[in-house]
Amino acid sequence: MKNKNFWILLLLLLAGIVLGGFLGEATKSISLLSWLNFGQSFGLDTPLVLNLGVLVITFGLTIRITMASIIGVAIALLIYRYL
Repeated sequence: MKNKNFWILLLLLLAGIVLGGFLGEATKSISLLSWLNFGQSFGLDTPLVLNLGVLVITFGLTIRITMASIIGVAIALLIYRYL
């Protein structure tokens, strides 16, 4: 039961982040709701390339945290709490 609860929480958090990011992008051109897209990006600007001769591996990760994604995570946590 404990593992099931973890996976439900993880799924809800990911859904909250994705839906919040989508909402922020969708409302960035609306002047009253443009604050939802305010945020910061963290990560690698250029990917890290590891060339092993036969195998080339590229590492890259960028995380964008916006106000809408924070609101999405908060709503996901509230939904999880009431499940």
